[in-house]
Amino acid sequence: MSEKGPENEPAESAEATSDDRVGEGTKDSASDADRVPEASRWHLALREITTGNALVAVLSVVLAMFFGSLMILFTDEDVRYGLSYFFARPSDTFFYAWEAISGAYVSLWRGAVFNDLAGTFAQQIKPITETLKFAAPLTLAGLGIGLTFRAGLFNIGGRGQMLLGGAAAAFVAVKLDLPMIVHLPLAILAGALVAALWGGIAGILKALTGAHEVIVTIMLNYVGYYLVFYALTRESLLQAPGSANPKSAPMPESAILPDLLGPQFNLHAGFLLAVAATFLVWWILNRSSLGYRFRAVGENPAAAKAAGINVGVAYASAFMISGALVGMAGVNQVLGSVTDGATGGLDAGIGFDAITVALLGRSRPFGILAAGILFGAFKSGGFFMQASEGIPVDIVLVVQSLIVLFLAAPPLVKAIFRLPTKEA
Repeated sequence: MSEKGPENEPAESAEATSDDRVGEGTKDSASDADRVPEASRWHLALREITTGNALVAVLSVVLAMFFGSLMILFTDEDVRYGLSYFFARPSDTFFYAWEAISGAYVSLWRGAVFNDLAGTFAQQIKPITETLKFAAPLTLAGLGIGLTFRAGLFNIGGRGQMLLGGAAAAFVAVKLDLPMIVHLPLAILAGALVAALWGGIAGILKALTGAHEVIVTIMLNYVGYYLVFYALTRESLLQAPGSANPKSAPMPESAILPDLLGPQFNLHAGFLLAVAATFLVWWILNRSSLGYRFRAVGENPAAAKAAGINVGVAYASAFMISGALVGMAGVNQVLGSVTDGATGGLDAGIGFDAITVALLGRSRPFGILAAGILFGAFKSGGFFMQASEGIPVDIVLVVQSLIVLFLAAPPLVKAIFRLPTKEA
C-alpha cells in the first residue's frame, strides 16, 4: 500500500512550478521578440544592409553581372537574329550569345584594366590609370558615407557636400596667388573644412531636435547647389572675369594636384589622398576612442547613452568628419580631374554613387576602397565597351543599380545562393 505523505507533495508542486516558469519564460521571450519597437526594427535592418556579411556583397555583384549579361543578350542584334530560327539551328543562338557576353566583358576589361590590343605599353596600362582616377573621388565620398553608416546614420547629402567642398577649394585656388607648397594644401584644407561645416548642420539638427538626417541632407543638397550656382554667377565670388557662363576660371598650376605617372596619364595625386583617407578612417573607427563611440552609437544608441556616451556629440562629429571626406571628393574633382573651371555639375553624380560604394564595401574602409576601384572600373570600361562593342553604357548603370537592389535585400541573396541564416 502506497502512502502519500505531505513530504511528497512539495516536491511535486515544486516540479510543476518549475515547469510552469519555464513555459512562461519561453512565452515571455517569444512575446518580447514580437514586441520589438518599430524604430529598433528599422535600426536593425539598416545595420544589416550597411554592415552585413561581405559574402553577400560579393554575391550581389555576381547576381548583378548575371542580369547584366541577360540584358546584353536582349539588346544584341545577332542574338535576336539567331533566336528567329532557334529550333532549326540552336547552336547559332548559343554562339551569338557567347560572342555577345564574352565580347562585352573582355572589352570592359580592356577599357578598365589592361588593353592588350594597344600598340605601346603606356597605352596598354592607361585603362588601369583611368580606373584609379575615377576610383579616387568615389572612395573619398564612400568613406564619408560609410562612416555615418557605422554611426547608425544615413548621409544622403553627398552632392551638396561635394559642391560646397569643391567650390571652396576653387575659390581659394583662383583668388589667391601663393607658391604651390602653400597654395595646394590651403585649397584642400578649405574644401574639407567648408564641407565639414556643411555636413555638420545635419548632425547638429539631428542632435538638438531629432530631425531625421535623410530629409535634412536631401534638402541641403538643393540649398548647396543653389549657393554654388549663385557663387558661379558673381565675379566677386567664383565666376570667371568677363564670362557670362556660371563657371569659374581655370585652376592655376600652383593649386593643381600633381600627376603621378606623367602627363601622358590622367592619374593624379587625388588617388593617394583616397588611400591615405582609407587608412585614416580605419584608424579612427578601430583604434580611437572617437571611433569606439561611433560604433557604440551605431549598434545601440540607447545603450551607448546609458554607458555615458554623448549621442548628440557623436552624431554631430560623425557628420562633420563625413562631410570633410565627401568634400575631399569635390576637391579631387576641381583640383585634379576637371581643372578647367568649377561648375554646378562638378559632383558628376559621385555623391549618390558613393552610397552604393559604401554599401558594397559594407562600411569598412578597405572594403570601400575595393568597391571604389570596382566602380571606377565600371566607369572607365563602360565607355570602351560602348565604343568597341556597341553595347549601351546604360547597361553598366543598370548593373550598378542592381547591386544596390541586392545589397538592400540580404535575405534574397542568401535565399538564392542557399546561404545559412543567423537563425540556422
